[in-house]
Amino acid sequence: MIRATSVIHPNDKLAHAEPADIITLTFANRFRRRMAMVGDNGLEFLLDLPEARELHGGDCLLLEDGRLVRVAAANEKLMRAGGDNQQHLARAAWHVGNRHLPCEIHDTHIVLAYDHVIFDMLEKLGCRMEAFEGPFNPEGGAYGQGRTHGHSH
Repeated sequence: MIRATSVIHPNDKLAHAEPADIITLTFANRFRRRMAMVGDNGLEFLLDLPEARELHGGDCLLLEDGRLVRVAAANEKLMRAGGDNQQHLARAAWHVGNRHLPCEIHDTHIVLAYDHVIFDMLEKLGCRMEAFEGPFNPEGGAYGQGRTHGHSH
């Protein structure tokens, strides 16, 4: 099976070449090191990176034969929490962070993976809640690129 051994950032000139296939992945599936994959159009390959890393929508995986597979962020069930002001939003974000939930932080709202319990909690905190579908691209870890797990950092 052909291997994908490196990740090309979207700003790299090489990433502008026509991809051989696209692989659409959820947030949970975009943190990988080694895994057999099948592109949206059927191209089978082995992701074989030196270390686990976050794959972002727009990244390209470089196959051993020089072809590219573009990474796309899949639509997922998400929820948007809006606050009355920045202090209200900061309070809601504190409660989300206290539960170690990945989230996107925007000027007027935060976005999280949909969870009916957290939806209810944020609603009770006075947030304007909305469920929707879209790609999920939460904040990375505070102590480096990508995700952090637990308190070992």
